[in-house]
Amino acid sequence: MPPTLKPIIDVVIPAFNEARSIDQVILAIPNEWVREVVVANNNSSDTTSQVARKAGAIVVDEPRQGYGFACLKGIDYLRANPPDIVVFLDADFSDFPEQLPEVIAPILAGTHDFVIGSRALGEREEGSMTPQQIFGNALATWLIQRFHGVKFTDLGPFRAIRWETLEALAMQDTTYGWTVEMQLKALKKNVRVTEVPVNYRRRIGHSKVSGTLKGTVLAGYKILKWVFLYR
Repeated sequence: MPPTLKPIIDVVIPAFNEARSIDQVILAIPNEWVREVVVANNNSSDTTSQVARKAGAIVVDEPRQGYGFACLKGIDYLRANPPDIVVFLDADFSDFPEQLPEVIAPILAGTHDFVIGSRALGEREEGSMTPQQIFGNALATWLIQRFHGVKFTDLGPFRAIRWETLEALAMQDTTYGWTVEMQLKALKKNVRVTEVPVNYRRRIGHSKVSGTLKGTVLAGYKILKWVFLYR
């Protein structure tokens, strides 16, 4: 992409029963930076898709339950007319979409190809992350540093990546291991990765992962599985 041209940036938001928050997420995205917002409706039983469309997003449906399935559906939609950069955001309004320019800045500067928004480096509202989330992030990032010699501070969902880089990673996790898979594959392929501070607040609604025992256990299992697979 020539430096004189404005990059094409699309946002992918996986969403499962987020009718209460999805419009706030979409409307908070700086629209002067973004071409399309793609909401991957992950088998919601509420009005997530209708609310998202009303807020101006493109909605694609993924009936197979799983965070990774939803992200893959959004990526598949973008293949018809790929952007230069893809940004991933959560649908529960815990991220601050207005920080998108900060997250993509290292890519625009040409110094990095993949940027992770780190909640550990930013300001985190009290109670925005459960103790099991904090512990899981700390354990996973410690193991990555021990096995790969690279220090991450978070597996945060708010992230940006060049389209060509994303396609080269050949992402495949369909559930809870999506974020750690991306980071580990990036290390294996010597992708230029960095972190930037992002803020984090209490989500709207109930967490489908850390808010349940089953979700917490399965997420922990998938994260550790990827870490040891790429050891």
